[in-house]
Amino acid sequence: MTSGKNRIGRRRVVLGLGAATALAAPAIRSAGAQGAWPNKAVKLVVPYAPGGASDTMARPWADKLTQAFGHPFVIDNRGGAAGTIGAESVTRSAPDGYTFLFSPNSIMNVVPQLRKVGYDARKDLTPVGRVGDLHCGFVIRPEIGPNSIKEVVEYAKKNPGKLAYGSSGLGTSAQLRLEMFKLRTGADILHVPYRGSADAMNDLLAGTVQMMNEIIVLPHVKAGKLKLLCINHDQRNPEFPDVPTLTEAGYPNSDVPIWYSIQAPTGVPKEIIATFNRKIVEIAKTDDMVRRLREVSVICPIQTPEEIMAFTEADFASNGKLIRDANVKLD
Repeated sequence: MTSGKNRIGRRRVVLGLGAATALAAPAIRSAGAQGAWPNKAVKLVVPYAPGGASDTMARPWADKLTQAFGHPFVIDNRGGAAGTIGAESVTRSAPDGYTFLFSPNSIMNVVPQLRKVGYDARKDLTPVGRVGDLHCGFVIRPEIGPNSIKEVVEYAKKNPGKLAYGSSGLGTSAQLRLEMFKLRTGADILHVPYRGSADAMNDLLAGTVQMMNEIIVLPHVKAGKLKLLCINHDQRNPEFPDVPTLTEAGYPNSDVPIWYSIQAPTGVPKEIIATFNRKIVEIAKTDDMVRRLREVSVICPIQTPEEIMAFTEADFASNGKLIRDANVKLD
């Protein structure tokens, strides 16, 4: 009798251990996956077409991250709908640490305030690392005449609607830079949105539009084909030391930051986020990466995910105020 009870007790112990092991298995696998991350290719979704500012920034980062982690970081260009198609694809992807968004702040802080999108950036995306600020400004075709930003204002007021400004699309920070400038100065400049900054640049070089504000046009400034009038940043661009910032040119509080970050679909394990952020910070501090980013007129502030989240909230508020004050519409 006692022997039977012992057998029943042992069976219950074995069954209990088996159930506990089964419950623990997913957690063990998850911990193992986190510890090994990455163990295959990682996708960086760039929500714009190849050849534009976002693509130009993403490529040196993909190279350096591939070298650092020993697995490919592959760029996936998914343009369309002011970048929201690519962003939405990331928010709907598995939060396993193998799909990330490489994006300008407009995806999170501008477009969602102008139209309905299929994601809530502040809930569906989690910041990983800050990867660069555009260190550029307004450029104009030389034959137009103005040699300074103040002369542009004077020209635009005397010739309302004759200056056309090309941007990478509706709802982009490049558009908001123009809207802020118009709001602060009263200049009458036509906004012409394109499907990406590469298309806008082609029309700028052809003379269809006369102005832009994107990093990809700066090589043409060096070649003498375009004239750089100011820098939209709190410091001058070392590649163009004689060009004043917008504040130095007489227009304080008129900058609209264009900054980039890598974002994860919410749910990616914190350990992966922390590992990825540490590597981004490490790479950003290297002389070679500083040089490569400077070559495309980008500087990279160092921030933790928590700092990026706070910065995003402030940027969302300031962009929202500009959208309301300037009555910006997607039409």
